[in-house]
Amino acid sequence: MHVLSAHAPLRLSEGWQCASTPAGAYATPAALDTLTDTHLHWIAAPVPGTIASALRASGVADEALAQPFAHSDHWYRVKIAGDGKRRLRFNGLATIAEVWLDDRKLLESDSMFIAHDVDVELNGEHMLHLCFRSIAPALGAKRPRARWRPKLAQPATLRNVRTTLLGHMSGWCPAIQPAGPWRAIELIGASPACIDRVDMRTRVEGRDGMLDITLRFFHAQAPAPHRIECGSVQATLQWQDAHTLTGSVRVPDVRLWFPHTHGEPARYAVKLNDIDLGDVGFRTIEVDRGADQQDFRLVVNGVPVFARGACWTSADIVALDASREKLESIFRLIRDAGLNIVRVSGITLYESDAFYALADEYGVMIWQDFAFANFDYPDDESFRASAQREAEQFLARTRRFASLAVLCGGSEVHQQAAMLGLPFDAYQQRLFTELLPNAIAAHRPDAAYVVNSPSAAPGDTVSMPFGTRGGITHYYGVPAYQRAFDDVRRAQVRFASECLAFANVPDDAALRALPNPRAHEPRWKSGVPRDPGSAWDFDDVREHYMQALYRIDVPRLRYENPERYLELSRAVVADVIGAVFSEWRREGSTCAGGIVWNLLDVRPGAGWGVIDVLGAPKSALHGLARVLQPVQALILDEGLDGLDVHLVNETAREIRARVELTCLREGAVKVAGGSNDIVLPPRSVQRVSSNALIGAFFDIAYAYRFGPRAHDATHVVLRDADTGTTLSEAFHFPDPSIGERRDIGLRASVEKDGEGWSLVVETAQLARWVHIVDPNYYARIDWFHLAPGGTRRIPLVARHANVRAAPEGDVCAVNALRSATYRAA
Repeated sequence: MHVLSAHAPLRLSEGWQCASTPAGAYATPAALDTLTDTHLHWIAAPVPGTIASALRASGVADEALAQPFAHSDHWYRVKIAGDGKRRLRFNGLATIAEVWLDDRKLLESDSMFIAHDVDVELNGEHMLHLCFRSIAPALGAKRPRARWRPKLAQPATLRNVRTTLLGHMSGWCPAIQPAGPWRAIELIGASPACIDRVDMRTRVEGRDGMLDITLRFFHAQAPAPHRIECGSVQATLQWQDAHTLTGSVRVPDVRLWFPHTHGEPARYAVKLNDIDLGDVGFRTIEVDRGADQQDFRLVVNGVPVFARGACWTSADIVALDASREKLESIFRLIRDAGLNIVRVSGITLYESDAFYALADEYGVMIWQDFAFANFDYPDDESFRASAQREAEQFLARTRRFASLAVLCGGSEVHQQAAMLGLPFDAYQQRLFTELLPNAIAAHRPDAAYVVNSPSAAPGDTVSMPFGTRGGITHYYGVPAYQRAFDDVRRAQVRFASECLAFANVPDDAALRALPNPRAHEPRWKSGVPRDPGSAWDFDDVREHYMQALYRIDVPRLRYENPERYLELSRAVVADVIGAVFSEWRREGSTCAGGIVWNLLDVRPGAGWGVIDVLGAPKSALHGLARVLQPVQALILDEGLDGLDVHLVNETAREIRARVELTCLREGAVKVAGGSNDIVLPPRSVQRVSSNALIGAFFDIAYAYRFGPRAHDATHVVLRDADTGTTLSEAFHFPDPSIGERRDIGLRASVEKDGEGWSLVVETAQLARWVHIVDPNYYARIDWFHLAPGGTRRIPLVARHANVRAAPEGDVCAVNALRSATYRAA
């Protein structure tokens, strides 16, 4: 809620202290008062935050924070003052919590995901205590035995406790168990005009947008006219009672909110008189199931959308709360990479209002799992009541955000049960088939609902929930199960809500943060994810494709030339990701979307994230950016039929273009080619054969093998026919192995203008996977191919806000014998 300070709740974020005690040692705050400072060590505590973030702020190293905090008691305290009626709002308490005002217990909570309001009468100064109790008694509580026990999170009785699985998943994330006030604590009513709640709903009626709004003031208000403004349109709200204003605004010919890849994420500022209430967007969301009812394609404002993005974990695994500035830097990377959807997985938690507001601003759809994953959840009355309250509160809190597009029952519940041999009927839990869809129908009917991720298409009781040819799948044929690339087409994926998990190696600056950055050593392996119980990890997956594509002896390279091993580790991920998404975006593909696992690393090292723990993009994100832009050229190898060039135009405008194809030998010599003028209709994908472009037979895919291969690479350029501007480029290598490195004439220089520092990179011969190595800056455009004679201007981004040094580093390419050194004058 973006109201002005006089009308906003007061955030209780300053002056907090916390201390930890053995579980159950002290029943009341009064018992703590008997202890001296030598027996109870109070430290300053950031709120919102966790006991782990308080320890981090006090100087405890990150590696020492992996502790079972949830099995001890943790006390927080702060002084508050005031006179008269107030409301305390606790937006999130992790996880078994008590709230005390002076010596009176106000609240007991057993869910991390439920907010609580407590009305109090203040009379001067008071001491507010929070106690976060051990979850051990709740884990041991008697409940009906589960029908299956997943390996993902331990112990199995976590199913009984409403807390995040972050911190409880060995091999997936650090064992930093959450405990503390992880969401804001607010004091409402200090101002006579304080607004208690704002509820805004939007919908589309014909060409118009409708905003329904309800405002509730904490104190009774004298009835007076109030004008609500949405954009430039105004209306008068009516008093429903002494505390509540309601009304609607109709916005004629409304500008619709689109994901940024398909249009403008249009938003309208909403104000009550001079009070800023935030922005809203107007859009419609539908799901196209296809002729066979097996598809899942998101349709936004009547426009089919190819959804591509990554799964969310947490921008701060310690505090579970990140600043708006940090979140915005992540959303900027998401947009630049051409991603248009983020899935908040059921193993995580519900994100902050700032997260969803930034998704609105940057035009990024949100697929939100409810916080349920893998378990056979209880079905008793108390659990259902808690789950319903959790769902309804989340839906009400996020009702105004246009970006919230898909709501999903949870993660891998159906898959877990099916893989353990249970029949279809056994895993149809009422939580997912009744409670959650009913809550969505009442509170967010404008969002799509998916029963689980993955799950078979509605009505399909025969297929496995993780089957690839219908419904929602988690596709790991490539890479995790080490299938050949032709499996991507054979699998006939309709929508992959998880895919493409790699141990993604960060850049050298991030590796320097590791205690020992040498691959395969124990400290390195502690940062490499693995599935529980598996004999392999995701380093092994990456190395399989290094061997298959580049035809190198990976173990020998790893110990003989570790720097080259890391360089090719980064390159191969970009190669594989590009190949898979090119297949999924081609004309005739069955696939309507893919969401990579994961967006963010949760610890230093080669994690699943395509963005490292320092906030810098990895080669995987740059690889995605090479194939996921709204206007895109893609190359598919069709064997004996040569290469197909697929031209994507997701924009609302027609594009008059020219497509040019060149086959190169030894990185510079043109041996074949051709071009054609073409019109790309709006919202279209079309295929152009390489044979049609060249106009004669040429073994461009080296499928016939009539003698030695005549070329090393194919380069396709899509240009604007009117201006000659390059719209997109694509490359194909008939032999993907790197081969011998040579001097390719790589050069780099540094420039500075009003926007900041940039690099200008040039090459005489084809440069494969050009990348920038700079200790103080990372490149906004990185891990790309550069055609012979080509030039690329690359903006540089400071790694930290306090960077004062000028750029200095190297421009490298995996086929270059030597790098190009640069240094700002």
